[in-house]
Amino acid sequence: METQITDKELIERIVNRDSKALEVLYDKYSPLLYTLIKKILGDKEKAEQALADIFVIIWQKSDLYDFNTQNFYTWLILLSRNKALDLLKRENGLIAEEYDDGYENKFVIPQISPEIQPIELDEAYDKIGKINSAISNLTEAQQFVLSLAYYQGLAEKEIAEKLNIPLPTVKTKLRVVLNSIQEHVIKEDNQ
Repeated sequence: METQITDKELIERIVNRDSKALEVLYDKYSPLLYTLIKKILGDKEKAEQALADIFVIIWQKSDLYDFNTQNFYTWLILLSRNKALDLLKRENGLIAEEYDDGYENKFVIPQISPEIQPIELDEAYDKIGKINSAISNLTEAQQFVLSLAYYQGLAEKEIAEKLNIPLPTVKTKLRVVLNSIQEHVIKEDNQ
């Protein structure tokens, strides 16, 4: 019965300190989040610790979720990505700023635009195969640039410096990659 609860109901219950709702949320999302975090961090133990940290953040700061966006799935994915990238960058000495509540609220807790189309977990799982198919159709160079941006969290300028190519080229490559993925998914959705 608990698994029939919507994400909105779960986060509302978590805001109201319902620990059972947090358990249900963990059971529902931890496999997906762990996979994402492990891909970013590349280490099982670090990924497990980061996943635990993320659920502590959710418990402590669920009130920072903007219910107006109605996009909990995206908020949760971005929270996990932001936390994993922060850990990766700290490990590599790229972030020296102290990690405290203010920092976490500004750089780890995502702010979702209400213009972003809401998506639910079931719909996301449905799209995973289509997105993976679209990515496999990209050139190796395009896949590498996408990986640098998404899984390593590099800014366009950092990618340009790393690859020793002009910034406008990076911007164009990323735009082409994202458009290609989107077009592929739309095409598969319409079949």
